[in-house]
Amino acid sequence: MTVRPALEIAVTSPAGARTAREHGADRVELCTALELGGLTPSAALVEAVAAAGLPVQVLVRCRPGDFVHGAEEIALMVAEVRSVIASGASGVVIGALTAEGALDTGALARLAEAARAADRPVDVTLHRAVDQSADPVATAALLPSLGFTRVLTSGGARTAAEGLETIAAMAGAASGVQVMAGGGVRPADIPALVRAGAAAVHLSAKTRALPRRGGGWVPLGARGDSAEQDTHFVTDADVVAEARRAIAAASCRRSA
Repeated sequence: MTVRPALEIAVTSPAGARTAREHGADRVELCTALELGGLTPSAALVEAVAAAGLPVQVLVRCRPGDFVHGAEEIALMVAEVRSVIASGASGVVIGALTAEGALDTGALARLAEAARAADRPVDVTLHRAVDQSADPVATAALLPSLGFTRVLTSGGARTAAEGLETIAAMAGAASGVQVMAGGGVRPADIPALVRAGAAAVHLSAKTRALPRRGGGWVPLGARGDSAEQDTHFVTDADVVAEARRAIAAASCRRSA
């Protein structure tokens, strides 16, 4: 029997999770600060998104930048893992590397242990730290022994569409681990990603919200290019629905 690839949508709000659910997503990944690659959301936000009805995978990443974390940062993320699982997450999305580009297996073991301390099944996903590792395929091959559920990857490229060959190799190397293609994915990319062996696809399906300002605008923080750019992202229903249709079509072709 052919298994239909799963559709995961990255969201930052309960409204985004409802949009994802209503237009065909199988689950959501929740984070804040998509423009920074995603950061850990608050416990209250996890609770609100879990109430929207879809399984919620929560990104646990304490800061932007590289994935080489010190002891204090790892301790913080262990606490964040416990917090988001207690708040209703179905799983966590984690990652940590050594300065040499290998998996930081000690840190990952602590994070995974914290997730699985709950008295219920949880998913553990390796996030796109894998794409900054020295060898994404060799890294993927380690994941079954480390107890990971899935890996989110662009195949070590800027976008998943550019990393097709590596994604295919990772799918062959990580037996029993769901390889999920993500990173600049557009609905038009989905057929090729499925053919490459991706068992799931991950989209942000985002669009910029229209600014709502009654007064003037001044730059705040690092995002001060223009008033039009200084806004936030919301989930685009049309993109989610188009991705769902693309997965359905790709599944039909694969089973024919």
